Amino acid sequence: MDVLTLHWNNAPSSVGRARRALRTALAGWNAEAVEDEAVLVLSELLTNAVQHAQAPGRPLATRFTRLPDGGVRIEVHDASEAHPKPTTPQPPDAEAGRGLHLVTALAASWGVTRQEGGKTTWAELKSGAHHDT
Repeated sequence: MDVLTLHWNNAPSSVGRARRALRTALAGWNAEAVEDEAVLVLSELLTNAVQHAQAPGRPLATRFTRLPDGGVRIEVHDASEAHPKPTTPQPPDAEAGRGLHLVTALAASWGVTRQEGGKTTWAELKSGAHHDT
């Protein structure tokens, strides 16, 4: 099984660099079938960590794992113990508040695992299969 773990500054600029790293990993694993969805899911999870898990001096980490079916598991570790929860955008036309709804729609499964010093939010994307909402 192929795994790539990377560490990032807790800054918005890290999201774009992480997307590029994921695209490169997926190409190397011949897992381009899940690329568009995986990049969007990573963007949402990592952006949530940057925005809501403010921990000065504590970097964020991502871990990408190629799954046997050609899919990918995306993990984002941050120093916050607060669990992300889907919300209803307020007002309804607000630009923010839809990220976890997108993750739910695109990933076969997702969740949060508490760890010492924070949490890991993860999502799994299966090759050729999407989660039905």
